[in-house]
Amino acid sequence: MGGWSARHRWTAVGSWLLFVVLALVIGSMAGRVDLTDREEVPGEFGQAVAILDDAGLNDEPAGEMVLVQAAGGSLQATDPAFRAVVGEVVAAVEGTGQVASVQSPYDVGAISEDGRSVLVRFDMRGDPQTAPDRVEPVVEAVSGVQDKHKDLKVEQFGAASSEKVFNDAFGSDFQRAEYSALPVALGILLIAFGALVAALLPVLLAMTAFLATTGLVAVVSHAVHMSDTANSVMLLVGLAVGVDYCLFYLRREREEREAGHDAQTALRIAAATSGRAVLVSGVTVIVAMAGMLFTGIGDFKAMGLATMMVVAVAMFGSVTVLPALLSLLGERVEKGRIPFLRRRRGRGTGGESRVWRAILGAVLRRPVVAAAVAGGALVALAVPAVGLNTANLTLSQELGDGLPVVRAYEDINKAFPGGPDPAQVVVKASDITSPEVRQAIDAFSRAAVAEGASPGPVKTELHEKEGVAVLKVPLTGGTDEEKAEASLKVLRDEVRPGTLGGVAGLTAPIGGSTAASMDFTDKIGDAVPPVFAFVVAFAFLLMLLSFRSLTIAVTSIVLNLLSVGAAYGILTIVFQHGWGAGLVGAEGVGAIVAWLPLFLFVILFGLSMDYHVFVVSRIREARMRGLTTQGAIKHGITTTAGVVTSAAVIMVAVFAIFGTLSMQSMKQMGVGLAAAVLIDATVIRGVLLPAVMSLLGERNWYLPKWLGWLPDMTHDEAAVAPAPVRQATAPAPVEPSGVGR
Repeated sequence: MGGWSARHRWTAVGSWLLFVVLALVIGSMAGRVDLTDREEVPGEFGQAVAILDDAGLNDEPAGEMVLVQAAGGSLQATDPAFRAVVGEVVAAVEGTGQVASVQSPYDVGAISEDGRSVLVRFDMRGDPQTAPDRVEPVVEAVSGVQDKHKDLKVEQFGAASSEKVFNDAFGSDFQRAEYSALPVALGILLIAFGALVAALLPVLLAMTAFLATTGLVAVVSHAVHMSDTANSVMLLVGLAVGVDYCLFYLRREREEREAGHDAQTALRIAAATSGRAVLVSGVTVIVAMAGMLFTGIGDFKAMGLATMMVVAVAMFGSVTVLPALLSLLGERVEKGRIPFLRRRRGRGTGGESRVWRAILGAVLRRPVVAAAVAGGALVALAVPAVGLNTANLTLSQELGDGLPVVRAYEDINKAFPGGPDPAQVVVKASDITSPEVRQAIDAFSRAAVAEGASPGPVKTELHEKEGVAVLKVPLTGGTDEEKAEASLKVLRDEVRPGTLGGVAGLTAPIGGSTAASMDFTDKIGDAVPPVFAFVVAFAFLLMLLSFRSLTIAVTSIVLNLLSVGAAYGILTIVFQHGWGAGLVGAEGVGAIVAWLPLFLFVILFGLSMDYHVFVVSRIREARMRGLTTQGAIKHGITTTAGVVTSAAVIMVAVFAIFGTLSMQSMKQMGVGLAAAVLIDATVIRGVLLPAVMSLLGERNWYLPKWLGWLPDMTHDEAAVAPAPVRQATAPAPVEPSGVGR
């Protein structure tokens, strides 16, 4: 592939550009189809949404409420001064022209038990999906009333206003990360290569791969629905692997030219060695990302498919258009040299890193000590993960309690126990008006309060034409997630079976925000065993086939699990126990967001295998040239350590950006990814891997005879003209047991 691209360079480059343009055009014509609510969260919540969708009841307008509360003094809700402020709120929201069905609290009895708080309820006009985009004038009108009456609390909360705040935080966070990622990556590449053209190539490849995949994803979304989150994760992973693949390929080509090969030979060697490693690594990353498809959660399936596609496109571009570009540029790849970053590349170093040569020398002299210290440190870091506690973060945990909408949510819950987000019991029956069904609904409402699951009142909305009744049940516990979930379990496991369960043909899934949170967490928990088993098993199989060594396959899995375990431990220490949490603005969180451990496992396992394949491929290549295992380890690690470090620094810097964002889930993701990649590229690949391989010696290449039937997917790198390896006396070339053809 590399040879063809180099010989037909204009055809290869033109075909790649045509592919990117066509993918974007076709994608824009097709349009992206996004996930629906029923797909995002499975379980009873999804069932409840599906019933409402099928009945056309999810098109109801977005509801909002304004809390007017006497914060101190003797003022009561029935006093004329208080009533006047409520009247101002009603007039202000109606004056925006964006609301309908405004309810006076005095007409509907929305007055708190202590008589000091009221709720003004209303609906947003128009499509509820676009309500967050149109709610700003209403929020400003309510704020205007608050500004005039400092002695009262006048706060707004609702579906549209809360979603707007969340979307603004999520959108601005990812936008900030996306805008920062490219300059950061380019800056580090400039330092790594010292030349503008060489630094631009990885970024251009990664971005064109991302753009092409964006178009392809839009087409695929008509079969598997996508989301904004999937698109952002696709950019993150696409940038990481695209830059990595190009970096490894380009560094190898430069190294071979510096060793004395002509440009075409250097390119051929890079294609046969680093190009193959790109393919093995890409397939391994794709397999890891495929684990997300087993979760059954819409967002994870979307992220999994999108990242698999961007890795495949980046991998394909790396082994086709990249050789063509390098052939076209030739020596011009060194253009745009940065004077202060000019490197002194001594002849005869073989591209080896002096720093890592010194570190590796110490490791190989005392491999037992190095393995014990590095392995012990990683195990110590991983130990806190045993007590890892996951939870769906509340609004105040996710966004902080300084936002007006968060304060409003908590104040409404205190004044009106049960919170502003009640559970929704969606009752579906062939005859919703039958006496049997009506009696069962009434019995459920009474039992919910009697069993302590709800403080009441339970409100029933009957939709005779659609055959659906919706019971809105305030949950005991309100914004306290643990207590609210306990109340929900009582409704599902005790109240519902004893009341609605006896009616034939009746279904009554219970939804609402608490149900969505609990169902999502349960589904994530159920998905962990199959996802972990799938990713580990297939990664093991790929390593076994690619290197034809049982030992390498086993050690690769163990080392990657150590890396992931250390990342979990760091997350637990920082975000659960609060050690150093103030450094990233995460005080008081006390839990790890529920989706993060599974997400991190899949992403980190894929990226860790990325590095592992490149390093071990270089070790194997040196071994097949005739070096001893010890000599091959030294050569392989020192020649790849610099480029692995450069690639890791880019990813750590990009992921660290997420650690500075406002949303706690983004902070946790950024810290977890950055810490794991840093550990993996330094402690794992630079210390533990060479120490373990040194201790294993020739057993690194062990393949049992009973596995001899496995297909041979190795590549005979020894057939490629090697760059001179200046190493201590080496034995004649031999093929290690179980390796190669």
